Amino acid sequence: MTNEKPFESKPGILQKLRRRFLRTADLRQSLETVIESHAEQSGGPAMAEDARSMLGNLLGFSNLRVDDLMVPRADITALDETATMRQLLETFTDANHSRLPIYRETLDDVTGMVHVKDFLHWLTHKGKAKRVKGKTPGLSIPADELATAIKSHGSLLRDVLYVPPSMPAPDLLVKMKTSHIHMAIVVDEYGGSDGIVTFEDLVEAIVGDIADEHDDDDEVAMIEPQGENTWIADARISISTLDQMFKVDLLPAEDEDEADTLGGLIFEMHGRVPSKGEVIAHPSGLEFEIMQSDPRRVKKVKILLKPKSVTEESGD
Repeated sequence: MTNEKPFESKPGILQKLRRRFLRTADLRQSLETVIESHAEQSGGPAMAEDARSMLGNLLGFSNLRVDDLMVPRADITALDETATMRQLLETFTDANHSRLPIYRETLDDVTGMVHVKDFLHWLTHKGKAKRVKGKTPGLSIPADELATAIKSHGSLLRDVLYVPPSMPAPDLLVKMKTSHIHMAIVVDEYGGSDGIVTFEDLVEAIVGDIADEHDDDDEVAMIEPQGENTWIADARISISTLDQMFKVDLLPAEDEDEADTLGGLIFEMHGRVPSKGEVIAHPSGLEFEIMQSDPRRVKKVKILLKPKSVTEESGD
């Protein structure tokens, strides 16, 4: 019989592996060189752009901390436990999230989260079919408060993780996988809520933006008019689509390799991911107001077309 501890219980193994990984500063360049060299020798195709991007994301992921990926406090969609179940339904519908944090009095006291599947399970058992003459039966939602529903249906409120902003992103990914808890509240040194990170946020940092069946890839549907000279656009809309639509040239020919989407263009112009509410002016006369963003990318943009002045038009 041996006294050796199992591999999983040996202290510091993850830290040792990470230090060894980070010591190779040029690992990304070395791997890409090897892959390209192999493709040339074998006569095969060069590394696909998506694969190259994913490789770069994977290598950079080990350097990320939780606060690099979190959705900041100001952008968190959450509910007080005194809210009604109807308000919970409306919030799920408006936010289009599968999980919602629940707090007591303030966001600094998050008690857990509700998953949409658990809510539908509660609704199926507690809701009552209401028959209206000549119409399809509807589901009547009881006027229960969240706190009341949680007490009577214990599995409605699920646990969340509480993590510091300095925690390495790979550690959180491992913790979420082993605990099967896919939402973490980022807390500061005083116990306040700084932000939130989900399992999807961590995965997207490696594989890129994940579109589901609710996301519309139609370029036309990615931009909608909101009045005279104003549009709301998904930041994933292509620059070429905007060029054709507004009869402009948003990106000089020598910089075309730098960005393909509106979000990428804004990043190149601003030098960083701008925060919600910031306005970036383009020389073409377009102004981009950030409506939704997170620490990694711009998501939704208001586009305002500023008419050129008479002086500008006549001075050429």
